Amino acid sequence: MNVFCPAQMGIFSPSHWLVLGIIAFLVFVLFGHRFPSVMRSLGQGIVEFKKGLSEIKDESAKNPSESSKDEKSDKT
Repeated sequence: MNVFCPAQMGIFSPSHWLVLGIIAFLVFVLFGHRFPSVMRSLGQGIVEFKKGLSEIKDESAKNPSESSKDEKSDKT
């Protein structure tokens, strides 16, 4: 019995890359004008996330006794 199995075709077959290329081209043509603003927003989000992490580290470095008390109270 011959059953079609996509795994036998392989991930890197040329037909897969052709379809992915066509889809990527269409997405770029249709939504290319939004790409810079999306990347800018993504970058700003990453910067804000890193600022938040550094603020948390700074607060815990300034008050190590309070953070250890919080950890002990969470365990109980």
